[in-house]
Amino acid sequence: MHFLYEQKEILGCVENATTIKRQEEFDGVRTMAALRKMLGSLEDPSVKELMRVIETQSKTTLAAWSAAYMREHVLPVLADCGDTRPEAAIAAVEAYIRGERTLKELKPFLADARTASRELTTTPVVQAAARAIGVAAAVIMTPTGALGWTFYNAAVYAYRTAGTDSTREEQDRLAAEEMQRVLASLRAAAVDNEPNPVKVDWGC
Repeated sequence: MHFLYEQKEILGCVENATTIKRQEEFDGVRTMAALRKMLGSLEDPSVKELMRVIETQSKTTLAAWSAAYMREHVLPVLADCGDTRPEAAIAAVEAYIRGERTLKELKPFLADARTASRELTTTPVVQAAARAIGVAAAVIMTPTGALGWTFYNAAVYAYRTAGTDSTREEQDRLAAEEMQRVLASLRAAAVDNEPNPVKVDWGC
């Protein structure tokens, strides 16, 4: 369930994950290939603290937190896209955490979300949202995704707030603001003295 773009750009610790090698256009709209696919910096103190807190939590806690953040903040972005796969994946993760689905039953939903993250490309915001959900839904399988989705989420927030034609400086400022909110959300969801914290290798 590893996403190649997540592993290359997040686990490989590429600063800002901003390497864009091609530009595509369709219907007069620039795709994510013409923009930074992720926003945020691994040097951001909020991101460093996110990594530290993630290391103290269990897969279940991280998966539940990721799903909850997607449901509240990211799924609404896709409300009008006509694709049910992202929401179905988050619902399946929530059901798994409640003990209402097995891991075997969950996996097809994760695969569907991953496919949707490649196919939903109508706007940069939609594509970033689909990718955030695809990575977040798979946190129960790939705990490092608890960091990975935050960079796509930051792009969603910045591009929705300031537009895709905004300056890099404005986008980076908004991404940093969103990372602070994400960190606050994780701190609120974190379990004190978690007995089964994840073991992650950030590749840094």
